[in-house]
Amino acid sequence: MAKPTKPYDPSTEGARTDFSDQMSYGDYLSLDAILTAQHPHSDAHDELLFIIQHQTSELWMKLAIREIGAARNAIRGGDLRPAFKMLARVSRIFEQLNNAWDVLRTMTPSDYTTFRDALGPSSGFQSYQYRQIEFILGNRNHAMLRPHAHREDILEMLKTELATPSLYDEALNLVAAEGIELPDHILNRDVSAPYIPDDAVIAAWHKVYSDPAKHWSLYELAEKLVDFEDYFRRWRFNHVTTVERVIGFKRGTGGTGGVSYLKKMLEVELFPELWRVRTTL
Repeated sequence: MAKPTKPYDPSTEGARTDFSDQMSYGDYLSLDAILTAQHPHSDAHDELLFIIQHQTSELWMKLAIREIGAARNAIRGGDLRPAFKMLARVSRIFEQLNNAWDVLRTMTPSDYTTFRDALGPSSGFQSYQYRQIEFILGNRNHAMLRPHAHREDILEMLKTELATPSLYDEALNLVAAEGIELPDHILNRDVSAPYIPDDAVIAAWHKVYSDPAKHWSLYELAEKLVDFEDYFRRWRFNHVTTVERVIGFKRGTGGTGGVSYLKKMLEVELFPELWRVRTTL
């Protein structure tokens, strides 16, 4: 008969097991605060899934904001290598956000109706971090400030972002700095206003794509931006699909048209000329 195996004790190899006076894993990550931040408003089984889905998405968006902002600063300073790494990371962040929809889609329409009324008028439409991401990227719709008017601190943060050149503005400034001509009305535009696609910008990107070897840094920057917008579009599409699958064509809890509103958002282009230049090549 085989002798029973003695349970492995990591402390015999030097692993610390006493944290009475040292920082532990839970302390470092503030797990007590994070794991007690879920407060369902009903007894419905799936409400916890709904809350955690949206809380974790907001955490990923917090990181995305940091990385996009840092990439924008690097592009502004002409330091493209770290910008490329940050933009690649943001694409992977949005891949994580995309995968999260798969979990939420396990919630059926019947499941959602058991707690939907508990949400009141709250809605993802009111996510100020998502709004900040859109503003940083260049989708500058001033009407989207109104859902945040009740929070002066958030409103001021978003207004400050509107007054700052977007990621795409900085990319176009770099195109000009690299010697590719762009008109003054593009380079000196009101950065708080919505961006309007321009044939001259298509022509500028055409020069980049027509000779990648000569304009390699701009070529790589362009592809990093397209790669990111590809993931961003998928995230929007998965959002629409998930909402339609769960609530059909009901109005959203925040008063939007629900699916109809989200489908309008699918039409928004963040870096329009980078997509349109492909037709000209």
